[in-house]
Amino acid sequence: MTPRTKQVLDALTSTMKINPDQYSLITSPNRVQSLGYAIAGWLYMLRYQKNTRIMSVASIVVFGVAFWLQVDALRWAILVLTITAVWMAEFLNAGVEAVVNLASPDFHPMAKVAKDVAAAAVLLGAVASVLVGLLVLGPPLIAKLGM
Repeated sequence: MTPRTKQVLDALTSTMKINPDQYSLITSPNRVQSLGYAIAGWLYMLRYQKNTRIMSVASIVVFGVAFWLQVDALRWAILVLTITAVWMAEFLNAGVEAVVNLASPDFHPMAKVAKDVAAAAVLLGAVASVLVGLLVLGPPLIAKLGM
């Protein structure tokens, strides 16, 4: 093995050699507890992140319209994946904001970059989801309304 090959392999495998238990105050001992942490995170989002409450209403409306239009399974799958992607972006955005606030309590230009870029990811997902919603629900809605 050449020194360059060894260097590349070491770089590729270095992260997997780090034991998170050595660096984390709390690690989940089982899957049920992990599920509890995930639900706690979702409840946090619903309580403290107003955009999540708006997304909840929008998601319910979209699913209600899709149900009313009796869209096929493929259209349902596209809607579920699209809405899930936006929710995930919002959750990750909140996580980035929390970490940045913790790590950088004073203003720092790079903290602003991190927060703005994470927010841009949510915006991108939201815009894309509106376009997907129009493409997926538009034709059946037009047909249902007889336009």
